[in-house]
Amino acid sequence: MAVAMRTFLRLPSSSSSTYGCCCLLKNIPILTSPTPNRFWASTHLSKHHFSSSSVSPPALGPQSNSNVIEILEQRNLLESVTSDSLRSVCSKPPPLRVYCGFDPTADSLHLGNLLGIIVLSWFLRCGHRAVALIGGATGRVGDPSGKSLERPELDLETLDKNICGISATILDILERAAAVGEMTDSACPSVSILNNYDWWKDITLLDFLKEVGRFARVGTMMSKESVRKRLESDQGMSYTEFTYQLLQGYDFVHLFRKEGVSVQIGGSDQWGNITAGTDLIRRILRTEGAYGLTFPLLLKSDGTKFGKSEDGAIWLSPSKLSPYNFYQYFFSVPDDDVVRFLKMLTFLSMEEIAQLERDMETPGYVPNTAQRRLAEEVTRFVHGQEGLEEAVKATVALRPGAATRLDAKTIEGIGEDVPSCSLPYDQVLSLSLLDLSVSTGLLESKSAARRLLKQGGLYLNNNRVDSEGKKIEANDIIDGKVILLSAGKKNKMVVRVS
Repeated sequence: MAVAMRTFLRLPSSSSSTYGCCCLLKNIPILTSPTPNRFWASTHLSKHHFSSSSVSPPALGPQSNSNVIEILEQRNLLESVTSDSLRSVCSKPPPLRVYCGFDPTADSLHLGNLLGIIVLSWFLRCGHRAVALIGGATGRVGDPSGKSLERPELDLETLDKNICGISATILDILERAAAVGEMTDSACPSVSILNNYDWWKDITLLDFLKEVGRFARVGTMMSKESVRKRLESDQGMSYTEFTYQLLQGYDFVHLFRKEGVSVQIGGSDQWGNITAGTDLIRRILRTEGAYGLTFPLLLKSDGTKFGKSEDGAIWLSPSKLSPYNFYQYFFSVPDDDVVRFLKMLTFLSMEEIAQLERDMETPGYVPNTAQRRLAEEVTRFVHGQEGLEEAVKATVALRPGAATRLDAKTIEGIGEDVPSCSLPYDQVLSLSLLDLSVSTGLLESKSAARRLLKQGGLYLNNNRVDSEGKKIEANDIIDGKVILLSAGKKNKMVVRVS
């Protein structure tokens, strides 16, 4: 991707200057200003340039002449809107400014946050402008929506680290989305990242009661589903959590008044918080023109949340989950879910998705073709072309029986995603493969290893082993560093040799 211009006008803050490391890690110049407590990331990007690979080319999707509301409806990304007039507003100039909030509860976003970024990206692709609001202030309170217990309080150092991590991820992804949207002038950036601590840090309790509290109606607040469920539970709800909807609501007031943001988006569990904002704008500012939009939560066909694995959340940051493992998660999506996820999580045209769905019903359909396209598109969106190529290379190289030559870098790249162990060189050399499979924990017993070998399912560096007498030789240790053992197609063990 070629970057034509990138301007950072102000640096965000929470309780410290940790945010500077976020910019430095991304090789972003930090520019000082007299008021350093706000941060704009303005992106003016040329078209993507992709190197040749075996993966499919990216989908560019619609441009600024499309109505984003109609697109979201077609792709099952629209749950509710606060006003039907939003549809006509989206069709008229000037472009809208749309925001989605992200509370820094961890140092990485996870798959549950991805829909918010995708919906922002659709607005970008249709010529509008996106604002990602980091909850440096609200993250200290904790959103009760969908939660049965109050979140533990984060210390300030952890909070700053989390803000830095998720801001970098959001900026990376939205920049790529902006590259295929309508170019905007420098007076108003395509993508902005703000931190709500920058205005909340100067508001006293008396200011809050005067500015917001007198306009809030307790009955309306208590009728919100997230509040009602908690009040009816054994745990109840603290006053701190009860005020969260007013904090988020005032965020919308501030962004509407100071930044020209007129649309807030969020998951369906955010409906109460979003309508609190549109209501406060009407009461405090005595004006119309603020809209809310929600999208459905990402669920599998059985009704359970999509985005959890046996090991926990599916993280978006490559430091917490490699592009390879991220790709593999989507590659394993069941047939019952894959078409719906292609609509919701990719920018492929509806015609191409319909063709993939028809192909799945034909006798000559190659299994997992639709899943492969899903994995390619989502991995490219989150990790970029380089991340996708890394994932595809590892997937091909690590497939048992693959002809691709393995190298230590490829194997070590998945070392955190699959079981691994370390053994001394002299302990590995001349050890029988059966004994190595047991001592590393790949298989439970030597008899199990022998049985698997006879069935043709035991692999050394992707090469099937047929001889029980096979011993590890020097040329079996790839680059003198690692060995890859496979029991069948899925169970692997990386042996680091020292």
